[in-house]
Amino acid sequence: MDTQHNNQDIQDVENPYDIELNKPTKSRFLFLLSFFGFFIFAWAGCYNLWEHKFQKNDDVKVPDNTLYEPKYK
Repeated sequence: MDTQHNNQDIQDVENPYDIELNKPTKSRFLFLLSFFGFFIFAWAGCYNLWEHKFQKNDDVKVPDNTLYEPKYK
């Protein structure tokens, strides 16, 4: 019988830092987690686009028959 009483005492202790017991804290935590998660995802996408940007190369040899006004032999 004594073990049931001890288990009930342990369950009655409230932890003020437990986000399950405090709805505003849980809501704020989930909002910040999703906001910064989206921010990191968007920043990584922009960085990846910047890293793989188009590099202009004027030294490309274009065949004469594929020009806007083609030159045939």
